[in-house]
Amino acid sequence: MDAVWPETAVDDSNLNVQIAALRRVLDQGRTDGSCIQTVPGRGYRFVAPVKRGSSEAGLPLPDKPSIAVLPFANLSGDPEQEYFADGMVEEIITALSRIRWLFVIARNSSFTYKGQMVDVKQVGRELGVRYVLEGSVRKAGSLLRITAQLIDASTGTHLWADRFDGSPEEVFKLQDEVASGVAGVIEPALQAAETARSASRPTAQLTAYDLYLRALTQSLSFEKERVTRALELLAQAIERDPCYGPALALAAHCYKAFEVMNWTDDPEEVRLTSVNLARQALRFGPDEPDVLAFSAFTLGYFGEDINVAIGLIDRCLALNPSSARGWHWSGLLRIFAGQPDLALEHLGIYLRLNPRDRLASYLNGIGEAYFFSRQFDEAAANLLASLERSPGFPITYRVLASCYAHMGRLDDARQIIARLRAITPVILESAMRYRNPELRELFLSGLRLAVSETK
Repeated sequence: MDAVWPETAVDDSNLNVQIAALRRVLDQGRTDGSCIQTVPGRGYRFVAPVKRGSSEAGLPLPDKPSIAVLPFANLSGDPEQEYFADGMVEEIITALSRIRWLFVIARNSSFTYKGQMVDVKQVGRELGVRYVLEGSVRKAGSLLRITAQLIDASTGTHLWADRFDGSPEEVFKLQDEVASGVAGVIEPALQAAETARSASRPTAQLTAYDLYLRALTQSLSFEKERVTRALELLAQAIERDPCYGPALALAAHCYKAFEVMNWTDDPEEVRLTSVNLARQALRFGPDEPDVLAFSAFTLGYFGEDINVAIGLIDRCLALNPSSARGWHWSGLLRIFAGQPDLALEHLGIYLRLNPRDRLASYLNGIGEAYFFSRQFDEAAANLLASLERSPGFPITYRVLASCYAHMGRLDDARQIIARLRAITPVILESAMRYRNPELRELFLSGLRLAVSETK
């Protein structure tokens, strides 16, 4: 039953029909009766000779990235850790299953390899997956150490590896932290691997998904040429599939960049285009976490109902609590909503999920949150660090100039405004993304003071 009908209920009412269907397939070419014999009063017996074969081809890969999480090895010699390791793998499988664009093999299939020395290439063939996650658990004194590594099953190449430490006294908390941490890091690692794989494919064979991946890497830049290239790729993706929500949402995000970076002479047209694309994306992908994240931030930035934008990002995080991108933009939306303390909390979760990828916009967000909390020293430090990574981002200059003005550091404020003038003629702005009037005036009053000092 497990081999023929995995994870499927076959009851007595249709068993005869299914056996008849199997006979039609398996008895083709046989001359000595059916290979499935009826045993009166007992059931059925398979009587054909059976031998183990091998197939290098294996199961076909799904049409989207696929992964199997193998049981983690218990290296502690402590039987109690076996239950912890198994439970943690189940939590990881659950966390990865929330990534809608990822095909995750069910626990029952991946746990058939428990206690075995396995070849990940063979696992990939037998389960029909492109990636395999494996790991181990070891008790070291009063700590548990968990290691995990992501492997490309087609080549055996290691794509990512890390370790996590925690107390065995807080088993469930540790399981949750490891599961969310692994899922949060694996999502961008798999996207990077898929993008590299897509880059080697002939242009004529590119799908809407391939084009989306290529555009994603370009869109995360603050360079006009790269964002323009991203929009060209997304236009091709939308032409292939006009209802592809992720491409529509990413296109909305890219158009928004033209307003943020002051690359357009018609910001109102950019705003309308971006908002319309975000709404289309939500219509076609209402349950896609990335669609919700991109669209929520776009709508929130352009002054649409902030409660609607926050509701969208909250739904994104409910669907995929390990979405580092979702927590990042949730933090920025809380700044727009006038909740800097909550913004710092959400940006902290982003950093925990994605500790090696400190985007310039993350540091800018931290700086803005500290600024609106009137912690000007911490704000200035983070804003300066953001400018080191992205010296072309105008918002950071404006917030930092305002920050220096409120600190009484007018010479520094003047220098920042001079640097801002070198990259854009747009110095003052409406700042309508900041919904709280008091906080918006805090920003604008400092910026006006910094600008007046330069005249």
